Amino acid sequence: MDEALEEALKFVDANRANMLNMWEELVNIDSGSSDKEGVDTIAEKLKKYYDEIGFSTKVIEFNNAGNSLIAEVGAERQKKGILFIGHMDTVFKAGTVNERPFKIENGKAYGPGVLDMKGGLVVEYFAAKALQKVGYYDRPIKVIISGDEEVAHVNSDKGKLFIRESEGYAATFNCEPGYLDNGIVVGRKGVAKFTMEIHGVSAHAGSDPEKGSSAILEAAHKIIDIHKLTNFEEGTTYNVGVIHGGTVSNAVPDYVKLKIDVRFLDLDKTEEIISALKDVTNRTYIVGTKSILSGGVSFKPMETTEGIMKLFEHYKKTSIDLGYEMPYPKKSGGGSDAANTVIAGVPSICAVGVKGSNDHSPKEEADIESMFERTKVLIASVLTYDKDC
Repeated sequence: MDEALEEALKFVDANRANMLNMWEELVNIDSGSSDKEGVDTIAEKLKKYYDEIGFSTKVIEFNNAGNSLIAEVGAERQKKGILFIGHMDTVFKAGTVNERPFKIENGKAYGPGVLDMKGGLVVEYFAAKALQKVGYYDRPIKVIISGDEEVAHVNSDKGKLFIRESEGYAATFNCEPGYLDNGIVVGRKGVAKFTMEIHGVSAHAGSDPEKGSSAILEAAHKIIDIHKLTNFEEGTTYNVGVIHGGTVSNAVPDYVKLKIDVRFLDLDKTEEIISALKDVTNRTYIVGTKSILSGGVSFKPMETTEGIMKLFEHYKKTSIDLGYEMPYPKKSGGGSDAANTVIAGVPSICAVGVKGSNDHSPKEEADIESMFERTKVLIASVLTYDKDC
């Protein structure tokens, strides 16, 4: 084994407690996508950590979304650089940490965002720290961490930030949650987010209901129409996931808001998706109602390129060489910022973070041993990159 690699692997073993401590620290900060204060707190903590190991860091501030962090070392190096990317935000509301803070039981870690993806943030940081420790000077290393990935950057232009910051790089490792079956993501569906607002006419439900136009009844028709647009054979799915409307049961409701999620494989389907939703929007079932549609594509599809498969084969070989279970290439229905680095022309693999299950739910759990495994594979993938790629 190469001397630098051996030293780096020993570094991970020696820092197991420190990695767990950092994991606990990050999980025990509420950082839902709408909790800008919490996300920004994590950004500042990570900035301090990367400053301490010699990275140049900057926090990119946003008014209506959590801030982002960029940390870089070796910008002057001649070869194309390596990217570590991820996000700080979670899907959980403020106060969740008080209800179920970080804990460890039977080899698993629990807590809001423990898997998606605060464990991945620890993997990236200690991989970077180990590479610094062993004197890795071959290629630049850049870390890009977003503060609003879980809402698909709906209130920021961070998709463009990822594209701009990754152009000209050699490879991206996105430490999103890993799969228990050892699948490594080499392709993802695109994600589109839409809001449909339905305006009706309010009236007393007992005295004069005929004077009203129910926005909820109109929404019921439209929800069925939207779900009928799903085409599993083409890989396009529509989901109305959130409904807001009505005030009291004895009033005809005059307003409803629908949140719609669309997943798709082919970028060329974008116009077709928008057109289909506009048709539903313009179709009226209840006289007196009017509907308005807004939104669009949040994550473009992560195309599976030849470069991605070459990078996957390198990661696979590295994992096997270290004595771990053989990974396999996997495609996912969920979007991620790896799509943006692929758009920038950078071969990217995703879900190389801590393995676990039940992310986005109160049962979210992460396999502790996988944190150390994935950190070692990431380090080794960088140190041996030139041998295969």
